[in-house]
Amino acid sequence: MKLLKHTAFLSFIALSLGLSACDDRAKPSASDAKVASESVQPVPKKELAEVLPYLNIQEQTAQIALPFCETKNCLELEIQTLKTKDSWLNTWIEQKQAQVIQDQIGLKQQMSLQQAVNAYVKKSDAWQAEFKANHAYELAVYTRIPYQRNQFVLMQVGVDSAQENIKVKERYYFFVADRRTQKNLTALDIIEPKQQAQMDTFVQQAYTQWLKEQNTLARSAAPKKLYWGQADWFFDQEGIGLHYRSNEIVKDGQQLDIYLTKEQTQQVLKADIYPSMF
Repeated sequence: MKLLKHTAFLSFIALSLGLSACDDRAKPSASDAKVASESVQPVPKKELAEVLPYLNIQEQTAQIALPFCETKNCLELEIQTLKTKDSWLNTWIEQKQAQVIQDQIGLKQQMSLQQAVNAYVKKSDAWQAEFKANHAYELAVYTRIPYQRNQFVLMQVGVDSAQENIKVKERYYFFVADRRTQKNLTALDIIEPKQQAQMDTFVQQAYTQWLKEQNTLARSAAPKKLYWGQADWFFDQEGIGLHYRSNEIVKDGQQLDIYLTKEQTQQVLKADIYPSMF
């Protein structure tokens, strides 16, 4: 399995029906009338609801306000975002970008994208105020939809930053949306409750192997078990996976990606989700 980095698009096929009428204006027979009636019957609402609008994904710079800066050492912040034909998805994208920005400064609140940017600017200003030589923060946020399947959309948000003399390159976050139910999905949402123990086995096996590859200090400080219920997760045509960023499990710990095979994925996923996602 690979973490995909190309935007996926949905395609739809429209079907048109042609009706012809007789030149003579004689009344149609009963059988003809029945056929005509059946041919123009409206599609049930339930069937119409199954068709989700084409996303038409467009990349653009986020519309945010930044404070005016007169000094040479100004905060640098750039957010590349996505706009689609789905208004709910657009709102969800902004919410998750706000969440990512907050994570860079240790906040966990319900904020709009602009509010998150304001908090980031405030944190940068406070850092600069401590000492004249302190540089303003730098942050670049880039967003992709690397994979989607039916109503399920995988979003990847990448971060490059420079904060308080620490530089970070290519820190990634993953989020999955269900457009049909208009819900952000966690790993717990998709796993069959009766299969959570099996999922836990897959995760702990991978975690045990990861621990062996860490240095002695990281191993001694790391938790004995890895909680996966709220972890970032992703999916592609092969299966699902979990993503843990560097230092997220333990200080000085390396990045951890856990991949489930297609068979393992089918084993633990809810029966009503698997056919639509794979």
